Amino acid sequence: MIHYKNIVRPGREMEAITCDVCGKTYRDDYEEIQEFHYIDFYGGYNSVFGDSKRIMCDICQYCLKKMIGKYCYLREPNGEIIKYQHQQPEKEE
Repeated sequence: MIHYKNIVRPGREMEAITCDVCGKTYRDDYEEIQEFHYIDFYGGYNSVFGDSKRIMCDICQYCLKKMIGKYCYLREPNGEIIKYQHQQPEKEE
């Protein structure tokens, strides 16, 4: 017979995420949370962000689309690259 005991493990679990652009907070919405984009990098020598500075930003898919959508391209399964054109209406807030 295997005997178990309850244990408590230290740590953190995400309970919500807030877009650093629009300020909207998402909770209990797995589909929206998984579409967040997390920017996390270090500026290199002579970077506009500063040498060796860590840059971080959490952006919801709607803000990201507004920011870069007109510059994006899509790669089709056959390898063809086409200009991005949004087909679905924006999510209501």
